Amino acid sequence: MKILRLLLPVAVLTSLLVATLMAQDSKQADKKKKPKAEPIRALLITGGCCHDYDAQKQILMAGIGERTDIKWDFVYEQFDGKEHKIGIYRDPDWATGYDVVVHNECYGGVTDDAFVNQIVDGHRKSGATAVFLHCSMHSYRGAETNEYRKLIGVSSFNHGKKHPITLKKLAAHPIIDPLPDGYVTPNGELYNTNPKTHPDAKVWESATPLAEGSIPSTAEPQVCIWINEYDGLRTFSTTLGHHNETMADPVYLDLVTRGLLWTLGKLEK
Repeated sequence: MKILRLLLPVAVLTSLLVATLMAQDSKQADKKKKPKAEPIRALLITGGCCHDYDAQKQILMAGIGERTDIKWDFVYEQFDGKEHKIGIYRDPDWATGYDVVVHNECYGGVTDDAFVNQIVDGHRKSGATAVFLHCSMHSYRGAETNEYRKLIGVSSFNHGKKHPITLKKLAAHPIIDPLPDGYVTPNGELYNTNPKTHPDAKVWESATPLAEGSIPSTAEPQVCIWINEYDGLRTFSTTLGHHNETMADPVYLDLVTRGLLWTLGKLEK
């Protein structure tokens, strides 16, 4: 009986050790079964007049890359004129292979409707979602077609004076919820999206405004952050981001990253 009493704790300890090892083996097996998630495949298209796109392409790719697992390609075509047509859009399959395209371009003088429609068709064909930043809203404004504007969800044709912009949230949404209440951009250029300010400005019915901005010299607030769903595609847009200091602000980069993830259905996850 004394021997049994001595051996019993050893037996119990052995059983616990075996059970622990089996549990560890099971966890290792589960890890092997679950393949590592692939990074987001993203394309940044940038270049044009009036902005420091050379610096902004680095700010965006590095800043978003610090916040989510993403693999970037980029197209940077820098011309001072507003009539330049970015070459990649001439390929009908220009967006194929990408999960999302970030537009940060400024070529408002392009009037070729077929060329502009091919931008939208590239998104449709590939299924790539879209993020539109600042002057991408004013790009192709010389064209008569509305397809590009419908994809964005807003029509805007001009802007107010350069001034820090005070934001007001308009909806509860995981993209906008973490934004500080009353956030003021370091600097800014408020685009007119309110028809009271510009007769052709418009927020399309498919869009959901998330925040509006105000500056002292403009009586009417302007929707400046929104989401849109058009023809099965999700898009996120903000007219904020004229100056490098705004684009490099962690609050701005957090916002754009959340918007990008939302277009892919990954923000909630």
